[in-house]
Amino acid sequence: MRKTIDTARTALASSKRLRIALATTGAAAVLTAVPFAAAATEGDAPQHKAPTAAAQPQVKKEAAKPAAKPKAKPAAKPAAKPKAKPAKPAAKPKAKPAAKPVQPKKKDAVKDRAVQASVQKRAEVVNKAAPKKASRAEHRAPMGWDKPVDRFTLSAGFNQGGAHWAHKHSGQDFAVPIGTPVHSVHEGTVVQAGWGGAYGNNIVIKHADGRYSQYGHLSKLQVHAGQHVSLGQQIGLSGNTGNSTGPHLHFEIRNTPVYGSAIEPLSFLRDHGVNV
Repeated sequence: MRKTIDTARTALASSKRLRIALATTGAAAVLTAVPFAAAATEGDAPQHKAPTAAAQPQVKKEAAKPAAKPKAKPAAKPAAKPKAKPAKPAAKPKAKPAAKPVQPKKKDAVKDRAVQASVQKRAEVVNKAAPKKASRAEHRAPMGWDKPVDRFTLSAGFNQGGAHWAHKHSGQDFAVPIGTPVHSVHEGTVVQAGWGGAYGNNIVIKHADGRYSQYGHLSKLQVHAGQHVSLGQQIGLSGNTGNSTGPHLHFEIRNTPVYGSAIEPLSFLRDHGVNV
């Protein structure tokens, strides 16, 4: 027990000397004094505790700097689109010069002229030998009357009876195709041009001698009432209008402009020099 107390006192003295050493020499003297004190004590002396963190010099730890963020590289600029070059217009093909006409040789030209001359002479001979076609005016009678159509076939005659008429036929029918030109048989004035009932499209002309000519069943009228017409003038086209059994021209010679005063037309025309 005595020995333990002495050991404690020795340790306390050593502790005092350690505090003085710390005040005078600092941390370095502590490091040398501790082993020295331990060596002077016996093996069962209590071990000295290491200086606390408060006695140790504090070393300021530098705060770790944050790693520098890598700068974002700017996005690569899109490659510029190449400008489209305007297409050059296709070169126009050069027009080839027209081939020069082959000129006939002198011998061939002479032969052609001779042939043309012979053909012309033959044509002249044929024309002289052939009779000339007479014009419509040359066919007219010297008394100034004419037939109403050029080419025709006589069909129903004047005063003819039958089922087609309520009374006997009042005129002469000239069978012709629809559209055949119809002419005035004598100079005069149109007193009627229009619809004539059973006669269809109808024209009546008054002449200087007091007679009247009538043209019925026409497909087209080409004159009007009050119009003066000359001998042989075209006044309309034949047809099949009104009370008709087929295409034809119904022709009358009358003493008055109305129905019921007709006379036999073919005899009248023949008496005035018309060949019908």
